[in-house]
Amino acid sequence: MTRFVLISDSTLSYEYRNFPLLDFLPCAPGKAIPERVYKFLKGPAPPAKPNGETVFAPYAIRKLEASLLTKFKREEIAVAHEDHLENFIKDDTEIIAVSTMDPLGIGPTTMSYYALFGGNLDAWVRRDWDKLMDRINVVRKGKKAKLIVGGPGVWEFTILRDEIEKYHYDYVFSGEADDIAPMLFDQIASGDIDKNVFRTGFVSYDENFKRVTINDPLFLSRGFSKAAYPRLEEIPRIVAPSMKGMVEVMRGCGVGCDFCEVTLRPLRYEPTENIVAELEINASAGITNGWLHSDEFFGYKHGNLFAPNEEALSELLTAVMNVKGIKTSNPTHGRVSIPAGYPEMMEKLSKILKTGPRNWIGIQTGVETGSDELAKKHMPNKTLPLRIGPDGSWLDIVWQGVYVETKNYWRPAFTLQVGQNEETEDDNWQTVEMINRLSNSYSEGGRPFEFTVTPLVNVPLGRIKSRSLNTNMLTKDMMAVYYASYRHLSKMATRDGFRDTDGNFLSRIGTGSLISGGGYLMMKYIEKRAAKMGVDIEKVKHYGVEHSREITSLSALARA
Repeated sequence: MTRFVLISDSTLSYEYRNFPLLDFLPCAPGKAIPERVYKFLKGPAPPAKPNGETVFAPYAIRKLEASLLTKFKREEIAVAHEDHLENFIKDDTEIIAVSTMDPLGIGPTTMSYYALFGGNLDAWVRRDWDKLMDRINVVRKGKKAKLIVGGPGVWEFTILRDEIEKYHYDYVFSGEADDIAPMLFDQIASGDIDKNVFRTGFVSYDENFKRVTINDPLFLSRGFSKAAYPRLEEIPRIVAPSMKGMVEVMRGCGVGCDFCEVTLRPLRYEPTENIVAELEINASAGITNGWLHSDEFFGYKHGNLFAPNEEALSELLTAVMNVKGIKTSNPTHGRVSIPAGYPEMMEKLSKILKTGPRNWIGIQTGVETGSDELAKKHMPNKTLPLRIGPDGSWLDIVWQGVYVETKNYWRPAFTLQVGQNEETEDDNWQTVEMINRLSNSYSEGGRPFEFTVTPLVNVPLGRIKSRSLNTNMLTKDMMAVYYASYRHLSKMATRDGFRDTDGNFLSRIGTGSLISGGGYLMMKYIEKRAAKMGVDIEKVKHYGVEHSREITSLSALARA
């Protein structure tokens, strides 16, 4: 008897040809990417076991599975492959639980594309979600199973609440549930929710970024009798392999940017033995990469003023690379100020990770802006332990960080924000300057700076609720940032599109051609749109570098 069926948002279950950042492909509007191209770039369907369970599952689902197994029997729980739901959803199934990241296609990256293409909420991530929900509801029709949705993307249902009825959810759960999932499932199955343990409603944040609780009968979250978050010792280890070898090294961030909810979560550092144990689970399934998830890797057991703990980081990475079967590893997120301020430590960590021309370390970094004023106003701690002023401008710090990263074969994936509170036209042109300077810089040995940059736009909730977005969300200076970003991305796609592809010869040729060609076409599309808006294209191309030579050191940058 399968009492509980766990399913993941299908866009989180594909490999996307193992090309860096192609995981964001589903964020693109359906009308912008033909279905054949989308399906090819997604890659083969994820493998299934003979009984219909998925071989690999996103980390959130594996954590939920582990939590349920602390109380229930193995045969009562199934992590189902999306193509084999009928194998598990039967008359006696009690709960179907789905984890999601961006179900309605209104996440930051997805909205960034709407700003360019306009139209209805019809990104591929939304199309795939609708398809999955339709399939689940067809299979469970006439059965007693209740449908619950959770995961980091459920905030979208607080904005477009009527979508809950459309999909026939019984509950939407908001928050972390590692310690209380068995109780939650038991109570939902029996229809007897203990209001002391679970509240009907969700946690949100007001205009001053203060935590508030909104009452709503279709939402469940942690009640007042429980701590707001599980303690570290209450978070169980995964017991089956996760997608792309992901394991968690810490939760929370603490850096304190005023636009980010993650910073409000308490810091919890996983001990090395837990991380190694989960990596061993993945390695036993043939996974050779350890993907180390955190919201701020360099903050792992950090010191005062967010100074990195070199000893803790070195011990962690050494333990990771010593796991039998693990050949490579990379963190998910980290600040650029740490490579800038600690080049010797970065060299040491790089040696542990065995970086090189065929082993670049990808890491996502929120640079957010090229403006000193916006950086000091919205994210003053992100530069620590360096400071804007005594240690140079924000551009200086970012430049030095990328110099060190490129030298040591690290490739940061930057995100930028346009439409920030109190943003000026000059702020955005400073961001254009930063992109251009970095794009025209070189590290030791003439190696061009390796980085990607993705601009994101802050969209008012009223526009999201309208469900029909036009392309006038961007001002001319915002569009200048977009154009500068995609000019660089086109350069990167041309340079790396074939080198970093995966698979057989034909697959690599196809993927490389689509990546490099697609990057160029996207850049030309934005150039055309920007010119139509009145953006000075030549100014964007040369802004900040028109009088500078090749930049190969921080002193050269200062003179540029």
